[in-house]
Amino acid sequence: RAGDTERGINSLEYAAEQGHAAAQWKLGRIYAEGDGVARNDLRAFQYFSRVANAHADDSPEAPQSRYVANAFVALGNYYLGGIPNSPVKADAAREREMFSYAASDFGDPDAQYSLARMYPDGRGIQKDPRQAARWLGLAAHKGQYQAQALLGHMLFKGEFVGRQAARGLMWLMVARDSAGPDEKWINDLYEAAVRVATEDERAMAMIELERHLKGRR
Repeated sequence: RAGDTERGINSLEYAAEQGHAAAQWKLGRIYAEGDGVARNDLRAFQYFSRVANAHADDSPEAPQSRYVANAFVALGNYYLGGIPNSPVKADAAREREMFSYAASDFGDPDAQYSLARMYPDGRGIQKDPRQAARWLGLAAHKGQYQAQALLGHMLFKGEFVGRQAARGLMWLMVARDSAGPDEKWINDLYEAAVRVATEDERAMAMIELERHLKGRR
């Protein structure tokens, strides 16, 4: 916090060696993002692996559970493409295992979103678009805006599920309002839906949105 990266990392490494999951996770993030150090995905992978290996059986109610779940998600993303010039290769089965564990055992919305994306194409998993919709729904209700966008698009278009245009448009509205400026694809999905939606569908979407917002209060 004081801007002394070297001392900060030394302190985190000391805590990590004592088995502190938060310190191990933080070091993983630092090396994954190159935050004050040279980016090193393999070191990040190793720190995330330590968190996952030591705390896989923790309760989702445990204080460190959010670090554990996030570590599993990070590992899943590494298995998605592998790490160049390292022993960590792309492995769809391991990717699914990481996402599935965090999604099921920890209820992590980012993991649920990532797992959902594997189902439509059957990448490392049996092809099942309806399972994709199920996991997207779980993540969307927890505020994961990328899941909200994909679920909204799926419902609006009637892809793999029965068409629910108003509900789909509602989820696209929610996702658009939550997404950051770098998520142009979400706004594009929303704009494309609005252009073809009927007046009745837009009106019903506003009613659905009001219900959704009331349910969150």
